[in-house]
Amino acid sequence: MKIILSPNPYRDRGLRAAQSSAKILREAGVDTVLCLPFEPDPHFELPRHLVYSDMDSELADADMLICFGGDGTLLHAAKQAYNSGVPIMGVNMGSVGFLAELEHSELSKLARIAKREYTVEPRMMLDVSLIHEGQEIYADHALNDAAITKGAVARVVEMSIFSDGEQIASVSGDGVVVATPTGSTAYSLSAGGPIVEPKAQNLIITPIAAHALQSKSIVLAQDRVVEVRLARQARKTAYLSVDGGRAVRLSGGDTIRVTRSERCVDLVHLTDRSFYQILLSKLGRA
Repeated sequence: MKIILSPNPYRDRGLRAAQSSAKILREAGVDTVLCLPFEPDPHFELPRHLVYSDMDSELADADMLICFGGDGTLLHAAKQAYNSGVPIMGVNMGSVGFLAELEHSELSKLARIAKREYTVEPRMMLDVSLIHEGQEIYADHALNDAAITKGAVARVVEMSIFSDGEQIASVSGDGVVVATPTGSTAYSLSAGGPIVEPKAQNLIITPIAAHALQSKSIVLAQDRVVEVRLARQARKTAYLSVDGGRAVRLSGGDTIRVTRSERCVDLVHLTDRSFYQILLSKLGRA
């Protein structure tokens, strides 16, 4: 069995958690390789005695990917594992870490992997594309969401939302989030959206600070084709961000198309904590 350990060097300082995990797994009879999720700043000092491998090369024959960081680190890992079909697991090195399976104080539980004492849960992904003047100019995958938000100068962004070509809403406000059930507890929730069980198969559309009393979230079936069309506005900017990644500037008249991906991402579970136990412990704090 081969496991990729992928620490966020800014969260796992000195890669101490990754090194401790490698020791636990090796003693349990599991092979490990160390792959950074991204290239750190040139001035950032990494431990020199460690061997770093290429992520894309190692994913080809890996059995699991374990990332160390916050939710952003796991979302980045989900994109890396998407095409290879490698199950992923997160170790929380941040604050909330809602998607992480383990806290950094629970590393000893990794020994269970050698005994196959874990389960794998498929999570729905989204295909997100940006259509500009009839041409697709950007495409990405999302485990959590695609967010269309206004620029700093614009007071509001005006959008029309379609499902399978039929208009279902008009939004004037700070933007809109199209989320998976996994992402329902992220940006969508903070914008007033519903909590949806992660095993569900739905598309959740949530307006952000909409300037209308009746502007509510809409939960759609899994097979719908969602399109968010920006009004043709001058001097107003908006941006698309997929899973909190790099913001892509939008133009008036652009269309963001969101559909369910054909493939899922598999999340590894080592503990018996239920979704609702995690929900209360992470988000139920006073």
